[in-house]
Amino acid sequence: MQKNLGQDDIDALFAAANASVKVAQESTSEREPETYVFSRAGKISNDQMRAISTVNDLFARNLMHAMSGWLRTPFRAKLVAGEQLPFSEFIERLSTRAYLCSVRLEPLGAVGLIEIDLSLAAPIVDVLLGGTGAAGPLRELTEIEESIMTSVVEVVVQELSLAWQPVGLEFALEKRETEAQAARTMTLGEKTLCVSFDLKMEGAQGVLNLCLPAVVLNAILRRLITEGDRPRRRSLDASKRMRELMGGAIAGATLQLPPMRLRASQIVGLEPGSVIRLPVSRNQCSELRIGGTRFADAWPVRSGDHRAARMDGAQERIANPPALPAVPQLN
Repeated sequence: MQKNLGQDDIDALFAAANASVKVAQESTSEREPETYVFSRAGKISNDQMRAISTVNDLFARNLMHAMSGWLRTPFRAKLVAGEQLPFSEFIERLSTRAYLCSVRLEPLGAVGLIEIDLSLAAPIVDVLLGGTGAAGPLRELTEIEESIMTSVVEVVVQELSLAWQPVGLEFALEKRETEAQAARTMTLGEKTLCVSFDLKMEGAQGVLNLCLPAVVLNAILRRLITEGDRPRRRSLDASKRMRELMGGAIAGATLQLPPMRLRASQIVGLEPGSVIRLPVSRNQCSELRIGGTRFADAWPVRSGDHRAARMDGAQERIANPPALPAVPQLN
């Protein structure tokens, strides 16, 4: 059914449209403009800090295991704190007795700093030179100690790269820096991400501080949050590829006879080509063991010129595999 509008209806529609436009203009004019604070540039959000803590926890655990294996002595690394500071405040906190070096962040093209207490240098050097890790007085490093500490920092940088690798950030060691040289790596007002780790070994304890420019990390941090929120589901192609790779794996197989008794004289008199008649009935089956685990009952048979086994109960073992032994957890 068609409805014809009169002039009064048309005027009412135009009046309602003009009123809505006027209300929208008034609300826009009453809205006060927001003031942009340039000091907030590069500020790291709470979600980003949580993502950073996750990565740094991984770095601390990896560093603990890597250094413990390298030094062959217990080594502990623990994340203590992470905060955002102006670079000038980080410079003020620098210890006069610290090993300070610069690291390059690729592909960002930025530079960060690593600070390690020299109280850890003497025990580490002593262990690597065959000592017990005795702590010594704080002093400047000799040329040999400097070379050894460079190797230690290279391990730290390598573990940093492995921890940040999922988001495409790579660390590369540049050189040792003095406090004056370090102060020129960034502008004093630049916001930085400062992360502190507590390092401990027998008879010594110190701190490792990591200083990174916060502004250049924003893109990496956004990617880090995206990767953390993305559900990790294995695709069908990945599962198929995994089965193919596992199908090519080699596992040791053994045909184990049941327990039996033999005379010691029979064993002592064995020579190449000797044959021992085993006291095993042909009605007794053996066990087929895969990787040391019983897989199925097996009967020794011949297949051409080869020895073989006819299996019984293999399908049940495949459908209900035995439970794996518990793996001890590292503390």
